[in-house]
Amino acid sequence: MHQLSQEMKSCIEECLRCYQVCLGTAMTHCIEVGGKHTEPQHFRLMMDCVAVCQLAAELMSHKSQFHRQTCALCVEICEVCAHDCEALMGMEECVAACRSCAEACRAMV
Repeated sequence: MHQLSQEMKSCIEECLRCYQVCLGTAMTHCIEVGGKHTEPQHFRLMMDCVAVCQLAAELMSHKSQFHRQTCALCVEICEVCAHDCEALMGMEECVAACRSCAEACRAMV
């Protein structure tokens, strides 16, 4: 049985970190601050990021034949999420996690 490559293990870790950071930020910081942080488009984007990061990690973990396509989508969503979060105050950790995840997933595509 083949083990996961170190590159794939690192990507899974980045995806899970981004999942945790975005979910935690959305459910605490965004909800507490309100305003633009909870506008539907921004909040949905954050939930999309959470979902795709979790899915990408899961598919890589079991060596799914579809992990490359999911990682490509993860790159796209994480980049848009990072850009959107960058325009709001207090979202630096989310921006950094999204950018790091996008970079790791780009290597998997």
